Amino acid sequence: MDLTITTIELGPLDTNCYVLTAGNTCWIVDPGMWPDPLMTHLDAADLAPRAICLTHGHGDHIGGVRPLKQRWPELDVICPEADADMLGDANRNLAATFAMDVTAPPAEQLIRPGETLAMGALRWQVLDTAGHTPGGVSFYCPAAATVITGDALFAGSIGRTDIPRGDAGQLVANIRNHVLTLPPETTVYPGHGPSTTIGHEKQSNPFLQQADR
Repeated sequence: MDLTITTIELGPLDTNCYVLTAGNTCWIVDPGMWPDPLMTHLDAADLAPRAICLTHGHGDHIGGVRPLKQRWPELDVICPEADADMLGDANRNLAATFAMDVTAPPAEQLIRPGETLAMGALRWQVLDTAGHTPGGVSFYCPAAATVITGDALFAGSIGRTDIPRGDAGQLVANIRNHVLTLPPETTVYPGHGPSTTIGHEKQSNPFLQQADR
């Protein structure tokens, strides 16, 4: 089954929201703040999403959950278990740091690393990439040679850990053990900035090269 990924930048931090479509199934990954462009895209494409998948619980990644649920009440919100307490608390999800009151309703499904999510015939593996947040995950689809890394791994960088509940050592270890071990041709779709590949980041990402010294 072919997978189409549409990237829509949302909110004041230009958070990458991903619209995944495969056959008649549409999922949303990380519907960031100010989701009007996302809603416009879904309406124009006549798409009715079935699930919202969150890589982690920060406010700039969850801001669109409530408007989407209001439009499509049957939507399932899928959230990493260890970040579940961030959805309803603007202090925990750091939106309050920017004087913003961003919250989301509770998730219908809490996930842990090692689980697999079924999107029709496609299977998405839940990878442990905690460290930017306590429960951060990445979603890997082997059949599509694609991994969505949220704020764990970026093109040429990694997620911030100088924030509440961040852990630099944990993040680097998880990236190296669970993401860089993927095939080098795997496309990486990060939470901010351009896409990249596993092979490129393995060879050139300075934050990951440092770990070898």
